[in-house]
Amino acid sequence: MSNLYRKLAWINIKSNKHFYLPYLLAGVVSVMMFYCMRAMQGHEGLGHVRGGSVVVIILTLGLVVIGFFVCILLFYTNSFIMKRRKKELGIYNILGMEKRHIAKVMLWEMILTFFISVGIGLLLGILFQKLLTMFLYKLTGLEEAIPFYISKYGCIQTAELFGGIYIATFLYNFMKIQMANPIELLHATNIGEREPKTKLILSIVGIVCLGAAYYIAVTTENPIEAILLFFIAVILVIIGTYCLFTAGSIALLKMLRKNKKYYYQIRHFTAVSGMIYRMKQNAAGLANICILSTMVLVMISTTISMYFGLEDELNYRYTAEIGVQFYFMKVPKAGIMDRALEEISSYIKEEGYTITKQSVIGSMIVSANWKEDQITLAKEELDFSDKNIMLIALMTKENYERLTGNSVTDLKKGEIAVASKKNDIDKKETILFNQTEYPVVQRVDLSERDKKESMSNIVSGMAYLIFSDEEALEEAAEGVYDTYSEIEHSLPSIHYEIAVDIDGTAEEKLNCVSSVRNWMNGWKENTAIPSEIREISYGYIESRQEGYADFLSINGSLFFLGMFLGSMFLMVTVLIIYYKQISEGYEDKERFAIMQKVGMSHTEVKKAIRTQIQIVFFLPLGMAAVHLTAAFPMLERLLALLNLTNRELFAWCLVGTLFLFGLIYLGVFIITSRSYYKIVGK
Repeated sequence: MSNLYRKLAWINIKSNKHFYLPYLLAGVVSVMMFYCMRAMQGHEGLGHVRGGSVVVIILTLGLVVIGFFVCILLFYTNSFIMKRRKKELGIYNILGMEKRHIAKVMLWEMILTFFISVGIGLLLGILFQKLLTMFLYKLTGLEEAIPFYISKYGCIQTAELFGGIYIATFLYNFMKIQMANPIELLHATNIGEREPKTKLILSIVGIVCLGAAYYIAVTTENPIEAILLFFIAVILVIIGTYCLFTAGSIALLKMLRKNKKYYYQIRHFTAVSGMIYRMKQNAAGLANICILSTMVLVMISTTISMYFGLEDELNYRYTAEIGVQFYFMKVPKAGIMDRALEEISSYIKEEGYTITKQSVIGSMIVSANWKEDQITLAKEELDFSDKNIMLIALMTKENYERLTGNSVTDLKKGEIAVASKKNDIDKKETILFNQTEYPVVQRVDLSERDKKESMSNIVSGMAYLIFSDEEALEEAAEGVYDTYSEIEHSLPSIHYEIAVDIDGTAEEKLNCVSSVRNWMNGWKENTAIPSEIREISYGYIESRQEGYADFLSINGSLFFLGMFLGSMFLMVTVLIIYYKQISEGYEDKERFAIMQKVGMSHTEVKKAIRTQIQIVFFLPLGMAAVHLTAAFPMLERLLALLNLTNRELFAWCLVGTLFLFGLIYLGVFIITSRSYYKIVGK
């Protein structure tokens, strides 16, 4: 008897291949993607290379996201199949099969689907996993050898996950069949929809939600606030999209129906009237397509811009190839840092490296309140949402010129020059800083790097107060220490950076910074260095080349994950569109057959179909483009926190991604519209 159920299950799958084939394909691709991600995430070689731990964390995140969306994808596609098969199952019931017998057929269908999807998916995953791992290593700059291997735990966990999903879909399908009577099953596909009412309140809710989300995205300037508000904006966009597609689309179609010039045309009359009655059930599908399209565009464009903006990020983050950081509780003696630079540069030259540029830059940075033409030190914990909070950098004329290359006029003691960002400090004739009044004798332009400085983007503004010499800076710094000595939290420090650029290959630069780091770790005991220099304690050493490896591992793995998940979301979008078109094709078949019987030609049917598909098909894409345009300012600020401040690069990546996605979307439109017409044309 079990052979009969198995044969019936196999016949059902073959006879419904236009529904089952995409479902099986989705299962195969999902299995392959999950296994590949799990095998790469568990690859032992990643734990032994620089940056490998970051890649593992990002891949783990991707594994969770893939597992979550695989569940949604397979349940969603299963619902389309069951909707079309209710009549078939109803016939089985009427012909004498009990529901327990139908359950056995469905169980065998689930078993066959599981073995086909998991078997072929794991085979493809094993074959392509090494290729994908090589691509990941190429993007992240990892050079570990990649042997061919089969992940035992990857196979087991993949089989467990998809086994659980298919069992859950079987139980869901059986429950739906168990609760329905045979007559309902037989006529499930013939139940008509009443004309939906225009839901004004729901439309207003959608408009308000989208308006609030767009307002947050456009007006939020603080990147820290942008992180917190981003998820709120995303939720508002999702709610607003569903509301507008549910209620707004109906209102739009009714407006088209009232437009007599547009509506009373053969191609428009049939399309608009049909969509009005079906929009109630189609709204969720259209909203899903819109949201998924937006996710694909955001994910791919941001990760591409981060990967290809790597050099911009490094130039923004590091002032030189080697940076030695020093922190003092008071202004060091005049010339002491220049002598320290001489010792460090002499050692680098002795090691055989060529120095192309060197400098020493010092400053004290404090947080302050700018209010009523006064700068008062911020004594409490920073509140980044406070529009009056800003950063003040105290610096000598010589150091500012070294840092920016901008010339500053000769300053007398007690006079200052000012350079500022996003505030009007540089417009004042005098500035009261920490209860001391300073005349402003020059306004200086900021360097391009300082204009993009991330910390000054977090607070409301940034300003440089430029003093004549170390003595004038020391007096101002002592005033700062006196003020902060009254409160409990740590005192600010004066920061100096010795910046050295060297020539050579990447390996030579890494060797150089490693050598300098080891030498400086023991320079207090090195009697060859003058005692006053040995007394200086350095904070840490950073290297642009080391930063390159770290940035490449992060950006490369994010780019890989973005492409991987973007491909998956695109597959989900295409499947939703395909099933939606096929399902509507069977629903419209009888309607168009009647229209042809009363005189509507094949050409007119085709035009009506094209009009209907164009309205429904491109509405989600247009809405996704609007979402993306509104989200651009917020996404730009979030990327600035990750050191990417190249606005033009991000804009071009966004436009390029939208264009490419539009081409793919157009291809799906052409293919599915042909399938739809074939069904209706029969």
